[in-house]
Amino acid sequence: MAESIDPSLADAELTAFVEAVRQDPGPPARAVGAAELRRAQRLRVDARPRGPEIAHVDDLTIGPAAVGVRLYRPSAACGPLVVFLHGGMWTIGDLESHDRLCRRLAFRTGAAVLSVDFRRAPEHPWPAAVDDCVEVVRWAVAGGDSGTGTAGPIVVMGDSSGGNLAALACLRLRDEGGPLPAAQILAYPNTDLTLSCPSARSKAAGWGLAADDVAWGAEQWVPDPSRRADPGISPLFAADLGGLPPTVVITAEHDPLRDEGDAYAARLAAANVPVVHRCEAGMIHGFLTLDTLSPATAAAGERLFADLTDLLGRNR
Repeated sequence: MAESIDPSLADAELTAFVEAVRQDPGPPARAVGAAELRRAQRLRVDARPRGPEIAHVDDLTIGPAAVGVRLYRPSAACGPLVVFLHGGMWTIGDLESHDRLCRRLAFRTGAAVLSVDFRRAPEHPWPAAVDDCVEVVRWAVAGGDSGTGTAGPIVVMGDSSGGNLAALACLRLRDEGGPLPAAQILAYPNTDLTLSCPSARSKAAGWGLAADDVAWGAEQWVPDPSRRADPGISPLFAADLGGLPPTVVITAEHDPLRDEGDAYAARLAAANVPVVHRCEAGMIHGFLTLDTLSPATAAAGERLFADLTDLLGRNR
């Protein structure tokens, strides 16, 4: 049973949204399937304002695997580059679903943003998405600036399952001997595909993201349940998190993924990785793409953009 509406929800608009979702949550992901979820997401995206105008927006392909990317440059010559990995339970989400967020990110930080159209489950289960993301991050860190018109630190950023991919990409690059990005930004990330942390139960339903939908996504991406605690899938289970780049981890109070993100931040700090960690009070999962919903969700996104701007300033 879902918890009662918590008075600590960040504002009246967000409270109304959560109440509406509880009144009509819609069918679960496992009853709908990937194709219908993608169609419904596209309809929602098409109904949303596009976001700030960016001077240069180009679709490209990268590497031998011809991974699709979209490059946002707020000016002809930018400094830092953010490699962005979108969320969507490894099954939905694409360049369009996060286009508004990438535009806001480029506009607010002044950095170029390279959004990655990695392969998705169930058509392409693990490790296809990790392979694609690693290829793009490796290309960017090793000199992709010659193809992006940027010259500055390279940061990898992901939200939700994209945060999982960002963490896994950094772990793989570290284990290969680098080079590593200058920083990683993880917004309400999946770090434990076994969903064994307490918030996966205490916030399992009624807060926008259902834990069972996350479980369904994990099943599509990693069909063998015995593999989901593998550190190459769930970064929280990595034996050693030392040697990773400075990290920003932002979680949300009313999110089934809250505790696994908080735990990952704590483990990074224990491994002497510089960490900025904040659990956004009164916030729900996915607030970065809910900025038009309420002033509070928009403000939470602005705080993350400020974290990134500060980190980029220190890494120039």
